[in-house]
Amino acid sequence: MRLEERPASPFMRPIPVISATPKSFLAAILSFACVLSLPVELPAGAAIPAPKDKKPKLDPSLKGLPITELNADEAILHALNRLAYGPRPGDVERVRQMGLAKWIEQQLNPNSIDDKAMEARLQDYPTLRLSTAKLIDEYPQPKQAEKQAEKQAQARATQNQTRSDAAAETVARDMQASRGQAASDGNTESSQQTAVNGDSKQQMSDAPAPMKQEQPEGNPAMKGVGKRDLLGGGDPNNVPRAIADDSKRPQRVVAELSMAKVTRAIYSQRQLQQVMDDFWFNHFNVFAGKGEDRYYLTSYERDVIQPHALGKFKDLLTATAKSPAMLFYLDNFLSADPRFAQRQAMQRAMRQQARYGRFGGPWPPRPASNPQPAAKKNERGLNENYGRELMELHTLGVDGGYAQKDVTEVARSFTGWTIEKPRQFADFKFDDKLHDPDTKVVLGKKIGAGGMKDGEQVIDLLVHHPSTAKFISTKLARRFVSDAPPPALVNRMAQTFQSSDSDIRAVMKTMIWSPEFWSREAYRAKIKTPFELVVSAVRALGTDVDTPMPLVQWVGRIGEPLYQCQPPTGYSDKADAWVNTGALLNRLNYSLALAGNKMRGARTDVASLLGVESSADPKAALDRAVQVFLGGQAGATTVETLEKQLDNPQVLQAKLDDARKQVDLGVVAGLVLGAPEFQRR
Repeated sequence: MRLEERPASPFMRPIPVISATPKSFLAAILSFACVLSLPVELPAGAAIPAPKDKKPKLDPSLKGLPITELNADEAILHALNRLAYGPRPGDVERVRQMGLAKWIEQQLNPNSIDDKAMEARLQDYPTLRLSTAKLIDEYPQPKQAEKQAEKQAQARATQNQTRSDAAAETVARDMQASRGQAASDGNTESSQQTAVNGDSKQQMSDAPAPMKQEQPEGNPAMKGVGKRDLLGGGDPNNVPRAIADDSKRPQRVVAELSMAKVTRAIYSQRQLQQVMDDFWFNHFNVFAGKGEDRYYLTSYERDVIQPHALGKFKDLLTATAKSPAMLFYLDNFLSADPRFAQRQAMQRAMRQQARYGRFGGPWPPRPASNPQPAAKKNERGLNENYGRELMELHTLGVDGGYAQKDVTEVARSFTGWTIEKPRQFADFKFDDKLHDPDTKVVLGKKIGAGGMKDGEQVIDLLVHHPSTAKFISTKLARRFVSDAPPPALVNRMAQTFQSSDSDIRAVMKTMIWSPEFWSREAYRAKIKTPFELVVSAVRALGTDVDTPMPLVQWVGRIGEPLYQCQPPTGYSDKADAWVNTGALLNRLNYSLALAGNKMRGARTDVASLLGVESSADPKAALDRAVQVFLGGQAGATTVETLEKQLDNPQVLQAKLDDARKQVDLGVVAGLVLGAPEFQRR
C-alpha cells in the first residue's frame, strides 16, 4: 500500500495517507457506501425474536431494563455505543459482570466514578487550567505582542532620552558661566568650545545610568516558571512536538482544547459525561475562529458546559447566556437600547452646559470637523442575533410558535448583558446604562421585572414553555435513539422535562428506560460522526495514544474540525451529513493508518487482539476481527466484500508465488473498522 506524506499543521509531523486506492479496495468502498445508504441489514447470527407464546429468559446482566429484542451482548454493545464512545477491549465482559443497569446508573452520576487516570493525562495541557485573563496575557496575538514590545522599547528610549537631556542641561548651565569669562578672540573661543564639548561628554558619562524600566506584571502564578515547566515538566527535548511547538501562540489554546477533548473521549471512565458535553456544545455552539472567542472557549467548556451537562437545563441555559463566549459569538455584548446614543449625546450636552455656565453662561460647543462619522462611532443599537438563536436553536425550535416581534422583544430584554473589558479579563457584566428599561411582551407575557431580571424572566419563560420541552427532548432522542425518533418516546421525555423542572438527568432516564431505546430498529441505526468514529476506533483497538493531535487532524480531515463549526446550529447529528463516498474513503484511510501503526503518537497491538495464530490464515484473521470489532455480527454483503480482499497482496505480506504467506493483521483490522457495521452505532 503506497503512502504519501502530506504537510500538516505546525503542531505535528505529516500524517501518512493512502494516495492511491487499488481497484479492489475502491470496489469495497463503493460496496460499503451502498450498504450505509440502506436500512440496517440483519447480521449473520443476529438474535431472532422468540415466539409470542414463549417469553425469553432474561439474562441476569440485563435485569431492571426493558430489553426484549436484543440479547445480552447486543444490549451491552448498544449501550456502549450510545451512552459511551464504544467499547474498549474487555468492556463488554466488565459491564456484564457489573450489570448493565448499574453501569448506566453510574454513568448518569459521573461524580461517583474515579477518573484520576484520565485527569493525569490532561496535565500536559496547561491552558485548560488558566482563566480567560491569563490566557489573553500568556498567549497574546502576535500583533499584540509586537505592539507591547514596541511600546516598552519606546518607553525605555524616552526615559533614556529624558535623563540624557537633563544631564546635558546641567552641563550647559555650568559652562555658561565659563563662556562669560572666556577671552573674546576666536582661538580662545575655539578652545573654550572644545573644553565645553569635552567636559560635557565627561559629565554625561559620569551621570547616573538610566533606571531599568520595570516590565509589566504577567501572570503571578507563572513567575519563575521556565519553558520546560510550562509545557508539562521534564526534559524539553523529550516533550512531544504536539505540545512544544508554538507553545505561546494563541492557536495553542484551541489546539489543547481539541487534544483534551479527544483524550477525555478515549480514556475517561465517565463516558456519558463526555458524550453529553459534546451534545451540549453542539447545541450551544460557539465558533473558535471568531475573534476573542479562542480565549473564551476554555472557560466556556470547563465552567459552563461540563458542570451543567446532566443538571437542570435552566441552569445550563442561564450559564450560556452569561458566558462571554456566547455574548461575543452572537454579538449580544454590543446590544444596547437604541436610545442609548441619544441619551449619551444629551448627557454630554448637559455636562458641557453645566461646566461653562460657571463662567457667565453656556458657551456653544466647538463644532466637530466631521460630525457624521463621530455620530456613527459612538452609536450603539439593538442586536437581535442572540434573541433569535435563543428561541430558534436553544429553546423553542424553529416551529416553536414565536414571531419576529418576539425576537425583538427578547433582544430588548437582554440589552446590557455584556462583557467587561473583552480584551483584558472578559468577565460577564450587566450594564444598566445599555439596558432598555421599558416593558416588553414575549410570547404574550409581560416582561417588566426591570434591569437584569428582564433577561432572567425571559429565560424562565422559555424554559417552561411546552415547545422547549419537546424541542430538547427531540434533539436528545435523535442523538441517542435514531434520526427519526418515535413520537411517543419524545412525548414521554417532554413530560419528564416539564414535571422535573428541566432536569436533564431525569429526561435521560426516561429515554434509557424505554423499550424504544432498546428496540431492534434502534440497534446500529445511527451513523457515527467523524469524531465518534475516530475515538471509537482507538477504543476498539485499545490503542495507546501519547500524542492526540494526529487524531484531532483526522477528525477534521473526515469532515468535523473540532471547535470550527461556524454556524450557530453546530454539527449535524443526522446520517445524511456524513454519508458519501469521499468521506468513507477518508474513514477507511484512517482505520488502516491507525490499525497499521502508521500514525505518530499512537501504538496499536493488533496481534494481541486477533491472536498471533490468526496471522497464518487470512480467513481466520477476518473471522476473528469481525468477532472482536463487530461483536461477531456482519451483514452478508459486508462479509462477501471483505472476503474478496483476502487474496490481495496488501493483506498477504508475501509474493504471489510464495508457499508461506503472512497475513497483515493491521490491514485486516483496518478493513473491518472501515466496514458499514462499525460506521454505525
